Amino acid sequence: MTSTRLVHTVGLRALEWLHAHRSGFRLEEDVDPEVGFLERFKPIGELAAVCGVLFREGVAGSRQAQLARRLLDHTWQDALDGGRMLVRGQRLEPLSPVPFEVYLPFRELGYSQPGIEASVRLNQRLESWAALEVKPVRRLGISAFERRFGLTPAVPTEQALARTWLGRTPEPWTAEGHIGYDITHTVFHLTDWGRSPEGIPGHIAEYLALWLPVWLDDWLDLQRWDLLGELLAVDACLPEPALDTEAWAGLAAAQQEDGAVPAVRGMPEGEPQDVFDAVYHPTLVAAFAATLATSHALSRLTGPAE
Repeated sequence: MTSTRLVHTVGLRALEWLHAHRSGFRLEEDVDPEVGFLERFKPIGELAAVCGVLFREGVAGSRQAQLARRLLDHTWQDALDGGRMLVRGQRLEPLSPVPFEVYLPFRELGYSQPGIEASVRLNQRLESWAALEVKPVRRLGISAFERRFGLTPAVPTEQALARTWLGRTPEPWTAEGHIGYDITHTVFHLTDWGRSPEGIPGHIAEYLALWLPVWLDDWLDLQRWDLLGELLAVDACLPEPALDTEAWAGLAAAQQEDGAVPAVRGMPEGEPQDVFDAVYHPTLVAAFAATLATSHALSRLTGPAE
């Protein structure tokens, strides 16, 4: 088993970098809607999801918890203007699930915006909500988010899962490029981001236990740190995580002194916002994977509760 201290340090340093560069979580209010106003919401929603995992697992030190709360307050108040930017985004693209996907993790952490709540409840009753053509793994995510919001999913989880790549457990050597992310996000949605490992059906859990070590080796050799981090998070979502020592050591070595994690090989160069856009995700993923892995490692040390 890899060093718990090493994994915890990766997560802490990643969170410190995210807090130091929190101004990068911003929206471009004057951007033309046709070129993607809602695209800038994605980093904020991912940040809220990771912070939610950190608070849920209860393994963060006081500094991590403080940094996470400051990040959430900053993005909610400054970037999202108390949630009003989500309402604006929903008005620009009435049937887009993006504002809902971003809002839910904030809602679960105690933040509230009545306007977006009303939009979600209205949209979810429309046939167009279920008919919206999205990737199968995205539809699975929407179904999971609807359930967490307290709604009956427009497309049942089992039906959505059956359409995904992982749900079909195909030939494992075809898991290339974007398929790797389809695999990881299928697991995240099935387990509520690591909360419920039992959400993974038995045959899929067996498939992952067999092939995940191979994929970890492949992406480690390629120095694809972003996907490697997501696969380490998948490992920590499994009922019996392996906590791969070599993969964690590789990710820790790739992490920069300031806590940033490059997506592929080394750090990019360029304007500060461009660099942020390139590395915020692998850095967030490192914090997410480290939180889950630390929680599992400590559980192994303490044993089951009486």
